[in-house]
Amino acid sequence: MSDLKARFEQAVAESKSLPEKPDNMTLLKIYALYKQASTGDVEGDRPGMTDFVGRAKWDAWNTLKGKTSEQAMQDYIDLIESLK
Repeated sequence: MSDLKARFEQAVAESKSLPEKPDNMTLLKIYALYKQASTGDVEGDRPGMTDFVGRAKWDAWNTLKGKTSEQAMQDYIDLIESLK
């Protein structure tokens, strides 16, 4: 396992025990970076107008389209570090 992958997995574990809950926009960014790092570009249709949470998550993830999983991992690590 690469060092980056190990640090990413450590950051994922640390994200569950942050000193305080991040605001909604930061939570969306954490979600989007995690999905981009672990899955890649968003696929599927954008959720409908009545699915506010699903739509916000999809939109946040879609903004990262084209970012490599390695860059998304590093950005995720940096974001979690800044929230500690």
